[in-house]
Amino acid sequence: MPSFLEITPEKLNRIVGTSDAQTLIDVRTDEDFAADPRLLPGSIRRDYRKVGEWGPSLAGPAVVVCQQGRKLSQGIAAHLRYAGIHAEVLEGGFEAWRQAEGLLVPEDKLPPRDAHGRTVWVTRSRPKIDRIACPWLIRRFVDPSAVFLFVPASEVLLVGDRFGATPFDIEEVFWSHRGELCTFDVMIDELGLSSPPLLHLATIVRGADTARPELAPEVAGLLAASLGLSRMFNDDLEQLDAGLTLYDAFYRWCRDATGETHNWPNAKAGQ
Repeated sequence: MPSFLEITPEKLNRIVGTSDAQTLIDVRTDEDFAADPRLLPGSIRRDYRKVGEWGPSLAGPAVVVCQQGRKLSQGIAAHLRYAGIHAEVLEGGFEAWRQAEGLLVPEDKLPPRDAHGRTVWVTRSRPKIDRIACPWLIRRFVDPSAVFLFVPASEVLLVGDRFGATPFDIEEVFWSHRGELCTFDVMIDELGLSSPPLLHLATIVRGADTARPELAPEVAGLLAASLGLSRMFNDDLEQLDAGLTLYDAFYRWCRDATGETHNWPNAKAGQ
């Protein structure tokens, strides 16, 4: 049974991908990471030997991950708590998460990070569906601090080259449509995020993004909400912030509520 300073893989799995997920810190040694260079969704690697440098700058509660949940993560968590940051240790560490078949993101698929440790992405302005869904996926499962640049379509590649940003959802780049799949589908597959809830959500996104309402009953609802948001906001980043909440709701429905119905008024006894 975990102590109050630990969190089980099962409990962490319920939190990963949600808007209130803790900061995940991977402090595995270089040797352990080289043996399996994948990351828990949304986690970032930090050098355990330099905790005094990066620890105090962390925002919010944290979960620390080492190989087996022993000395490295326990020591780092203690350092963070001393700095006033609530910190837990993943019980059993990376090995326990892997044995529980938790999602793992291959590090070599991630873009280079900027000087602040953030991935930077660029796409066309005036997003509707795929260009909101993909940033949601990245923020919730890849890099919570990711930066998104929205620019005119003709400038995406040039901005990407000049500012070290990874282009997505435009033609002839890696992160884009492939056949009948939209960019959201491609990201889920390439980033090792093929869980049943995300695949269900991907079907809905694909239907809304490629005008195929027959793929799922929820397609029409996502399309309507997305087009409504695009008309509510002139600022793409404000629209993205609102869209993150929309996709949070769709994801939680896909994960937890597909079997639930709602009826009003409730039937009264004897009627």
